Amino acid sequence: MPIVLNLDVELAKRKLSVAELAEQIGITPANLHVLKSGRAKAVRFSTLDAICRVLECQPGDLLAHEPE
Repeated sequence: MPIVLNLDVELAKRKLSVAELAEQIGITPANLHVLKSGRAKAVRFSTLDAICRVLECQPGDLLAHEPE
């Protein structure tokens, strides 16, 4: 998929685990792992907003377009 979620990079910068972020944004670790692994078909703006709030980043820090 040409859209890549760089969530693992942002988590590593802040030394946060998937479980910690999931708890802070109010979704299950399993659902966050689906996003992190790139298997998600969509992401809600409310989820993206919550991730950006907790990680203090911009959506562009998380999303990248990589041509196939």
